[in-house]
Amino acid sequence: MILLSPGPVNVSARVRAALQRPDLCHRESEFADLMQGIRRKLVQAFVPGAEADYTAVLLTGSGSAAVEAAVLSSLPNGKRALVINNGAYGERLASIVGVHRLGVAEFKLDWGTRPDPEKLRLALRQHPEVHVVAMVHHETTTGLINPVKDMAEVADSLNRVFVLDSVSGLGGEELDVAGPHLYMVAGTAHDCLQGAPGVSFVLVRKGFMERMKAYPKRSWYLHLPHYYEDAEKGSSPVTPAVQVFYAFDEALNELLEEGVPTRIQRYKNAAAMIRKKMDELEMKPVLPAELQSNSLTAYHLPDGVTYQMLHDKLKERGYVIYPGQGLLDGKIFRVANMGALTEQQIDGFLTAFQGTIRTIAAR
Repeated sequence: MILLSPGPVNVSARVRAALQRPDLCHRESEFADLMQGIRRKLVQAFVPGAEADYTAVLLTGSGSAAVEAAVLSSLPNGKRALVINNGAYGERLASIVGVHRLGVAEFKLDWGTRPDPEKLRLALRQHPEVHVVAMVHHETTTGLINPVKDMAEVADSLNRVFVLDSVSGLGGEELDVAGPHLYMVAGTAHDCLQGAPGVSFVLVRKGFMERMKAYPKRSWYLHLPHYYEDAEKGSSPVTPAVQVFYAFDEALNELLEEGVPTRIQRYKNAAAMIRKKMDELEMKPVLPAELQSNSLTAYHLPDGVTYQMLHDKLKERGYVIYPGQGLLDGKIFRVANMGALTEQQIDGFLTAFQGTIRTIAAR
């Protein structure tokens, strides 16, 4: 089955084989070596040239676990977070903060609208209690790429901490982590990194990690300094998903062999193939081209076609697309091109899509 969803994604034979490696106790030195290798490769891949300034913290859990851990661990007593919310995952970020009553009024926009850095500057001046600005990098609700550099620079200029949810961005979009002083970037093993679901991580500025050690522990399981201190000793505070770590390690080997810029270009090329064919078929994209990501495109459903109808017909042919979320449920469909997909598989999907649309239209 070819998965055209924003995670989980199709993985390579190498990554799948890594899941079959021998059982291993996480208290053994072999696991410590595995974990430290993954941490090193993450920093090498995503903070090249600034590896000494950042560390990677690994968690067993989905990307949302890494996002929640980053936000909850980043706030000292008496301080609040401002969430930039322009999609379903921005709403999730706001909900994480809201559950603990740690937020201020959201920086909320219509879905698919990019935030204005100057409006963020004004909001931060009006809310001196805000310590953290949190934003989604790739808002897969619509396929929107948010202006990370511009927003992070505003936050940094006003001595705020910028936390980025790049769960579906890392590995598929260009991202300068060190340049605009991103304090924390949350990611996951699957999506654009092409590993298996179940492991997530946070890239953290080392100086900020030292500061967080003195912050309140708002969650036992999701307290980042807890994981960091154990990891520095070659250990983990909880039982990790060992086999998924094996697969993640192999996926990172593949990423470093391919090169992050080359992978980004591969995704750009695949997205261009999809968009060209969809344009020929008169499918209407949700976003203008200049706002679209490299790895996902959202389209309005054609008149008379339901999502379930389109999904089920394509699945019969071996392809799985993705529905709209929240306000867009039943109104759009999404096609992701993340994962270990070949040009031939993308072309096969487009042929199947064209045939499916013709079949539905002929009914």
